[in-house]
Amino acid sequence: MARLLAIDYGGKRTGLAVTDPSKIIVSPLQSVETTYLTPFLKEYLTKENVERIIVGYPENPMEDRQNPIVKQIILFTDNLKRLFPNIPLEFYNEEFSSVEAVGLLREGNFKKKYRQTKGNTDKMAAAVILQGWMDENFKN
Repeated sequence: MARLLAIDYGGKRTGLAVTDPSKIIVSPLQSVETTYLTPFLKEYLTKENVERIIVGYPENPMEDRQNPIVKQIILFTDNLKRLFPNIPLEFYNEEFSSVEAVGLLREGNFKKKYRQTKGNTDKMAAAVILQGWMDENFKN
């Protein structure tokens, strides 16, 4: 059985989340400085069996195509497809994922210092993206 991996790509930091091998539980994995993202993924994907990568992307990419982060996401995913051609990659609407992540951290009674650490919000946003994708694709 293989995991799913979600990526909430950011200019400075990128949040990552994964499922368990049975694809039942979504967990925030890590926040990585974006400059180190590709080397991190190369190592992670050689150790873990990942069946699909889900990347957060704006709802209206054609309207946002001039947005610098959208350009970076496109370049990043093109490179990821070249590096790992056997792992399917999909985009998923990331709209409000960070806002929802902040809410989940508050509801989860995480301490203020933990909630204020931006990397924790990033990896929780990736978990929100992954859970949303699973809800849409694994309907009972």
